[in-house]
Amino acid sequence: MPRAPAPLYACLLGLCALVPRLPGLNICTSGSATSCEECLLIHPKCAWCSKEDFGSPRSVTSRCDLRANLVRNGCGGEIESPASSTRVLRSLPLSSKGSSSVGSDVIQMTPQEIALSLRPGDKTAFQLQVRQVEDYPVDLYYLMDLSLSMKDDLDNIRNLGTKLAEEMRKLTSNFRLGFGSFVDKDISPFSYTAPRYQTNPCIGYKLFPNCVPSFGFRHLLPLTDRVDSFNEEVRKQRVSRNRDAPEGGFDAVLQAAVCKSIRSKVELSVWDQPEDLNLFFTATCQDGVSYPGQRKCEGLKIGDTASFEVSVEARSCPGRHTEHAFALRPVGFRDSLQVGVAYNCTCGCSAGLEPNSARCSGNGTYVCGLCECNPSHLGTRCECQEGENQSVYQNLCREAEGKPLCSGRGQCSCNQCSCFESEFGKIYGPFCECDNFSCARNKGVLCSGHGECHCGECKCHVGYIGDNCNCSTDISTCRARDGQICSDRGHCVCGQCQCTEPGAFGETCEKCPTCPDACSTKRDCVECLLLHSGKPDNQTCQHVCKDEVITRVDSIVKDDQEAVLCFYKTAKDCVMMFTYSELPSGKSNLTVLRQPECGTAPNAMTILLAVVGSILLVGIALLAIWKLLVTIHDRREFAKFQSERSRARYEMASNPLYRKPISTHTVDFTFNKFNKSYNGTVD
Repeated sequence: MPRAPAPLYACLLGLCALVPRLPGLNICTSGSATSCEECLLIHPKCAWCSKEDFGSPRSVTSRCDLRANLVRNGCGGEIESPASSTRVLRSLPLSSKGSSSVGSDVIQMTPQEIALSLRPGDKTAFQLQVRQVEDYPVDLYYLMDLSLSMKDDLDNIRNLGTKLAEEMRKLTSNFRLGFGSFVDKDISPFSYTAPRYQTNPCIGYKLFPNCVPSFGFRHLLPLTDRVDSFNEEVRKQRVSRNRDAPEGGFDAVLQAAVCKSIRSKVELSVWDQPEDLNLFFTATCQDGVSYPGQRKCEGLKIGDTASFEVSVEARSCPGRHTEHAFALRPVGFRDSLQVGVAYNCTCGCSAGLEPNSARCSGNGTYVCGLCECNPSHLGTRCECQEGENQSVYQNLCREAEGKPLCSGRGQCSCNQCSCFESEFGKIYGPFCECDNFSCARNKGVLCSGHGECHCGECKCHVGYIGDNCNCSTDISTCRARDGQICSDRGHCVCGQCQCTEPGAFGETCEKCPTCPDACSTKRDCVECLLLHSGKPDNQTCQHVCKDEVITRVDSIVKDDQEAVLCFYKTAKDCVMMFTYSELPSGKSNLTVLRQPECGTAPNAMTILLAVVGSILLVGIALLAIWKLLVTIHDRREFAKFQSERSRARYEMASNPLYRKPISTHTVDFTFNKFNKSYNGTVD
């Protein structure tokens, strides 16, 4: 039997990663593995049974299954299920303090070498630790920009060496300093290249007319533990001048770099990771908390230890006898962890091949419990020979011309179908064409739980109909309390009411706030409460008001916009009012008056007294108004008299009413006598 190619292995593994672990789904048996190696690639939980007489002769029992299922089916100890593993090859303990000037025997990472054996899809994990040891040798090379803009900085660092040494001695006793400087490339357009700038590129610059010629990089002081030499070399330096703002810093960095330095964080880097591996990191830092997906720890001090858990998973099998390797290294450390990877993709039973085995009728190779038939032979034991009768064997295993052998759900042994076993149910029929699990379902339940599945068709129990037996023929569940079907507001379909009246809802369409008769449905409950003095715990009222949440109030305040206001006239000509609204729970919120509002007869004496009192009040008001008007008029007349009196002018002894008996009148006239004109007056 030919092996599946390597790309198929990866495809199978990727497919299984996408298949969810649904209840009732066994991805091991659904993978239809035909060999032990294919079974191992389906899922890490899948196992292969290599027992020869495994299963029933009447059906094909899958040899690829969960280990528990194989044991239950009688496989015993002949099960192939390798697992991923980790083996530590070299693990030297972490150092606590640097012990030499070059740090050759200082261990800052453990372990140093491990070997992994990976089964695709099966993760394995290992632990590693990183510690920055105390008194570790540190070499610091100070690279100074000596362009003209850095003149003030040059003045500030003249005593930098002493300060650096004092601080570094707090961390390590093995500390060396080096010094170098740079300006820019000594060519145009980076620097001034005219002949007059060769010795002094600052000529003509008023702020600083003298400086040294431009240069790219100068190594001024090799690494030394003599701090005074560093300070002396810094004092000798003078700035130069270049044209553009960017200086040649990168060129200088390529020639001088820090070899080791004290760091406050540890971060893992991966070197040469194989493409078919997935790595998952979990960091445990100084606070003791695990951080999944993180491979660095920050805020560490010298001597602190950072722990990492690394999980490795192979996505596929690259091929037989293939090995890979990669390394894990903390950034800035010389220590590393070398990881060798071997792939566990073969079964142990594959080593026991039996060519032309008697178990295979001498016509095939027996391997891992199966026969791989030689060409021109077929059957579970290679007992049939291909030839002129081959089409006859094949046609006897087909339900019709052109259909797959044994409906694709069994194995054709010469002229008979042996149906596969399925965890979902039973596969049966002369061509494995039937089963008891491929019928219609309702909410995930086969035949809705009200029927049996026979060869793809639901056979419903009494009282149920439909393709999936989900439709009940019983209408008693649709009958409302008033005896009407769906409260006469809908139709009973499959034992459930389908409300047709706009606004109606509920199991029997009994709730309908917008219906014309909405208040009448609640009146029985209200009248029961009124009859039994408002006691909802009365047995009669409990039955009538079973779907109501009752609140008794002294007055109705309609503050709920969705509440329906209802009222009716009682036998005593009183008005009973209540409101109701539907709750999400399916019950109604009923707000009812404690007592109905009743009117009273008018009192005759009260009415008479009210009329007489009103007349008296009106009379008194009119008299008051008349009196006010008369008073105002009199005051006006008196004021007028006083005004005329004040205007009179006469002597106190005379009588202003006395008049003389003689009156004198003056007349103006003109006459002509003797042709003379006279003017005068006559008394």
